Amino acid sequence: MAFCAGLSAPFSAQAADEELLDAPEITISPEATGGGRLYLRGDIGYAAWLDEGDPFYRSFGGTGEVSFDNARFDKPPSATIGLGYQFTDVIRADLTAEYFEGRFDGSSLSASPCAGEGAGTRCALSHSANFSALGLMANGYLDLATLAGFTPYLGAGIGATRIDWKTTHETSTCVGAGGACSGAAGGASYGGRDSWRFTYALMAGVSYDVTDRLKFDAGYRYSQIADGDMFGSGGAKGHDDGLSRHEFRVGLRFALW
Repeated sequence: MAFCAGLSAPFSAQAADEELLDAPEITISPEATGGGRLYLRGDIGYAAWLDEGDPFYRSFGGTGEVSFDNARFDKPPSATIGLGYQFTDVIRADLTAEYFEGRFDGSSLSASPCAGEGAGTRCALSHSANFSALGLMANGYLDLATLAGFTPYLGAGIGATRIDWKTTHETSTCVGAGGACSGAAGGASYGGRDSWRFTYALMAGVSYDVTDRLKFDAGYRYSQIADGDMFGSGGAKGHDDGLSRHEFRVGLRFALW
């Protein structure tokens, strides 16, 4: 009996080794880690409020440089598309293109008379112009812990925005201040300027896993666009002090694999 047991022992050990060799290999796929995924994104945003700095109007015909006493940029919606890559559970990045349009209205009161008006009067000026903007940004994000499908994140971006100012329309009115006005109102139009401007952005938000590939994204973005010329023609020039935009944004991200 002992002899039989001794003979069976090597065969039992060999069978155990074969079972270990036949055990399935355990691998970690990119889907399991959340990394290695290319995605498309699309967002719409609304600039709830803006800080347009201190734009000014400059005339070389006598009124000098005058800051707009009342300057208002409207709060345009924006549309963004982009292509990104999820490197790990925590780190992702994307390249985006954003488009929005807007309008500027400003008024100012110079200490000098309007053209053709007498001494002791002042010149009230009003300007209005539309503009369009195309922004190209490279963005990076940190995705924090996911809970019940919700993933909060923080992000930052850097790039450039092309601001294209359209024709600026000016209206001037004489204001009596110790002098007599003729009563006539003047007007002029100035060609708009366009330029690429340095831009940076800071983001925070949360995404939700609609499906394994589709995420809904809602967040806040602060962006700062550098200053530049608005218009310039003849003896007049306008300059804006840049735009600080506070936006609420919603969108979708779709993983291509």
